[in-house]
Parts: sequence; structure tokens; C-alpha cells
Amino acid sequence: YQTLEEQLQVLSQQVTTRWGIDNIPGIYYYTPGWKNMPRAPRKRSVNGIYHIIMRGINRQSIFEDDEDCTKFIQTLQRYKKVCGYELYAYCLMGNHLHMLLMEGKESIEQIMRRICGSYVFWYNQKYGRVGYLFQDRYMSEPVDDDKYFLTVLRYIYQNPVKAGLVTSVEDYPWSNYKEYTKRNGREIEFVLGMFSTNRDEAMKSFIEYVNKPNNDECLEISNKRKITDEEARSIIRKLCKIDPIDLQKLDMSTRKAYLSKIKKESCISIRQIERITGINRGIIFRA
Repeated sequence: YQTLEEQLQVLSQQVTTRWGIDNIPGIYYYTPGWKNMPRAPRKRSVNGIYHIIMRGINRQSIFEDDEDCTKFIQTLQRYKKVCGYELYAYCLMGNHLHMLLMEGKESIEQIMRRICGSYVFWYNQKYGRVGYLFQDRYMSEPVDDDKYFLTVLRYIYQNPVKAGLVTSVEDYPWSNYKEYTKRNGREIEFVLGMFSTNRDEAMKSFIEYVNKPNNDECLEISNKRKITDEEARSIIRKLCKIDPIDLQKLDMSTRKAYLSKIKKESCISIRQIERITGINRGIIFRA
């Protein structure tokens, strides 16, 4: 087996192969041109809490079927016991995933190596493939205050809704949202305690907060060039055969149908739709 020094001699292949923490041979991340790109130090959280994103190489799917999702969730639970981290939220989204967790006995780097190494090894065996599954290093941002903690929590749970996969947070099967309404636990009590010391009141406030229409902005993977307002207006004119500003003059049913079409068939953000149509973002979100 190649030593690290021997591996460094094949930089031109842009490949790094190493033993996983659990003695699992794995190819974890692929970064095009990484030998020429010094990595900026990761921002550290003062309390050990991070919002984490992982995505598939070349934006490929990392969860092909229900079994893959189930396996990844099992991997999260397995290493939660090993690493001692607390997992407040997760959401699996086809070609990427979001997590909100707090370091325990091990650092965030160690935790992610364990989780990713184990899952990649299993995934490659299942699909008879070799090589990278995740693009670059995982992305992370520190979550250092209660307000932003709750913003990230809601952002993660509303990802499938804003992506148009479901119409309600509770309808998405591959997040841990429902655990808050069905189970007890250290993480659940911690989050609910931010809303109220009374369990019933806390649960009611939690559900209302998570499902409230919003335009939260957190760490995200950007795969698209940001379009200008004029380009957005042109797209809406082509899709709806109407000037964007005139959408607010339509009857409720027709306006809702057009807004839904814009969200599904274009890459225009809710904030941008609001800006160029004058329609309240809550109405746009619910369309």
C-alpha cells in the first residue's frame, strides 16, 4: 500500500488515497487543481456548533434510493455514539446534505472523516464503483448564537420545501424534523428549551417557527450564476406572457398558478421575484 510520501509523487493525477480512521480504505474528496490552491483555515466555532454541507462530485447524486438514505442516517447514528457529537438537524437532498451538529469528544474534522469514509466505502461497494463521491472538502460555518442557530435549523428543514420537493416540512422523509414531535432526547430538549420551559408551548412555537415562510440565508452551495433583475423579468415574460409588475393585478388563483410556475421552471429566487413583482414573499412562498 502506498505511503503518504509516495502518494505526493502522483500530484499530477490529482488523487489522494489514504486509510480511513476505521481502517476503511477510501477516496474521500476530489478538488480539481488542489495542488495549486492553498486552503483557507476553517472558521472555528466558539461553542463547537456547525452548519455543515456536503455535495456529490460534479453535483452527482449521493443518495440514489431509500436504502442509501437509510444507510447514511444509520452512519450518523453510529458515529454519534463513537464521536459524542450532538445532532440537532439533518436533511438529505439527493446530491447534497445539510447537518447542524455540535462537536463532542472529537473535532469536526475527525467526525466528518469517519462519517464520509464509512459511507463512501459502503456506497462504492453497493454500486461497484471506485473513486470520489464527495466534491472538495465539506463546507461549514460556525453557529455561535441562539438566533442564528434557529435560523439554520429552519433553513435546513425548509430546504425540500423551497426546492419544490414537498409542500410541507413534515412531508419530507429524509430529515429528522419528525423526531421533535415524537421523541425525547438531549438535542430535542435543548432546541425546545429555546422556545419555552413548558413542553407543550415549546412544541407549538417550534412547529410555527420552522414552518413560517421566510427568506433565510445561510451557507449554501451555489451552482448557478446570479441572474440580473432584467434577465429575471425577461424569463417571467416568456413563462407567463405578462409583465412581472402586472402579476399583482391578477386574481388570486391565476396569480398563484403563475408564481408556482415561475418557482418550478426558473432559477429566480423568492427574494428576486418579490423585488420585481411587488408581491409579498409570503404569498410567493405559499404559491
